[in-house]
Amino acid sequence: MLIYPQLDPVALRLGPLAVHWYGLMYLAGFILFVVLGRVRMARGLAPGWSRQDIDDLLFYGVLGVILGGRLGQVLFYEPGYYLVHPAEILAVWKGGMSFHGGFLGVLVAMALWGKKTGRSFFQVTDFIAPLVPTGLLAGRIGNFINGELWGRVADPALPWSMIFPHVDTLPRHPSQLYQAGMEGLLLFLILWFYGARPRPLRALSGAFLVGYGVFRWLGEYFREPDAGIFGHSYTVSMGQWLSLPMVLIGVLLIFIAYRKQESS
Repeated sequence: MLIYPQLDPVALRLGPLAVHWYGLMYLAGFILFVVLGRVRMARGLAPGWSRQDIDDLLFYGVLGVILGGRLGQVLFYEPGYYLVHPAEILAVWKGGMSFHGGFLGVLVAMALWGKKTGRSFFQVTDFIAPLVPTGLLAGRIGNFINGELWGRVADPALPWSMIFPHVDTLPRHPSQLYQAGMEGLLLFLILWFYGARPRPLRALSGAFLVGYGVFRWLGEYFREPDAGIFGHSYTVSMGQWLSLPMVLIGVLLIFIAYRKQESS
């Protein structure tokens, strides 16, 4: 068995200022968003888009991720705790960001940006779909460094089972790394190569929803489930309940995309 190295969540201290790894992971995700977006633009996969568009889109997206992600954590997973400790809602550097909340926040931000620039909602979401998974990868690595969202109890014979001393002395799955590999790296590769040539409007958005929903559903079987507003369940976790509609909507979008064959 492996022992969790109990990494310092603070990457750098400059006097009273502490730079957290969690924040740096988000920064890495935002930088990759811009870089990969420009690569898609240079390959002719984003006709009519400019570098300024990508920068502006990132600004809207950052607001959506932070506000939606934090509110999602508060409303979906820990409403009781934050009702008692409302000041903690602003402590985003301590972790505690719901992907599904951040996802909804980004959708609102993309709709607002699309309306401002005269682009349809799905033109915007099709563009960002292949760019998002690298941010998810960085975020899951941040979860691992923070020592949060640990896995379920694992067979001690599993070579990479890991003891998280700050939790207990039981061998567990390093589920943060599983999710980084599935929701981050693998989903990125699928969407990047699927989006390497023009696809019908809504197809990339649908593929993202299906891919993330399926990988998150699988990953939840190795992750210690959060209590959530539906209670604590090892059968169907809160993350799985929230992922199910993503898969269903994604399948519907792909069906509509190939039926209508509209240009993205």
